[in-house]
Amino acid sequence: MFEGFESAWCEGEGARLRVRHGGTGPAVLLLHGHPRTHATWHRVAPLLTAAGRTVVCPDLRGYGASDKPPTDAEHRPYSKRAMAADCLAVMRGLGHERFAVVGHDRGAYVAARLALDHPDAVSALSILDAVPIGEALRRCDAGFAANWWHWFFLGQTDKPAERVINADPDAWYGATDEHMGAEAYEDYRRAIHDPATVHAMCEDYRAGLGVDRAHDDADHRAGRRVACPLQVLWAVHDDMEDLYGDVLAVWRDWAGDRLTGARIDSGHHMAEEAPGELAAALTGFWSR
Repeated sequence: MFEGFESAWCEGEGARLRVRHGGTGPAVLLLHGHPRTHATWHRVAPLLTAAGRTVVCPDLRGYGASDKPPTDAEHRPYSKRAMAADCLAVMRGLGHERFAVVGHDRGAYVAARLALDHPDAVSALSILDAVPIGEALRRCDAGFAANWWHWFFLGQTDKPAERVINADPDAWYGATDEHMGAEAYEDYRRAIHDPATVHAMCEDYRAGLGVDRAHDDADHRAGRRVACPLQVLWAVHDDMEDLYGDVLAVWRDWAGDRLTGARIDSGHHMAEEAPGELAAALTGFWSR
């Protein structure tokens, strides 16, 4: 897994992140989702280095082996703004002042926040299977609540989800090594069996329902937009189209005419299930 890549510990902005990086050429930062680690990219990353890219894959703060800082009453240490600041510090520490960013699932919210907060650093943004947190909550209806109830369960503080999850993490998360590959699966299992990681991942969702939404809504009111070209990719066999119909329409108000997108013939975890199609879509976007 990640043959030819280096493994390193890199300083973020208040958290130390486990990072894999390799390749030469223009840099791209790959950000995983919940409850995965950087290992979710192990099939995509070599395709991107072969296409002439330097690839950087961190575990987000709170996830995998990366640091899990103490939280606060507003869950700000797990805000996407804090996670994005980590990623910027890591990339600059590795010598990359400007780079493309790809984010999947929860990592997509970090990627979008990085592009909004630090437009001079992000040359291109690719969002996989996500719409902005503020948009998702603004559009929340009975269908969203029924299918994405975990957002609200994981976000509870009065009756924390950690006790339920830690009773049987394998049963709760339900993933197998069928698509992930044996090494990536073991890396993921080490993470979900660590109660500190489970707590940090819940903090990610708690931040999402509060401070992250506030940041998104403030940007929306102020008319802030993604300044770089924006690509949105969504899985045919996931529920983005069921929830939103025209997925690109949700993002258009955030990107204007610099927005492109496409469907990927995959389930939600497209980096694991359709790495070739995903890599081709990303490299095609960057070459425009």
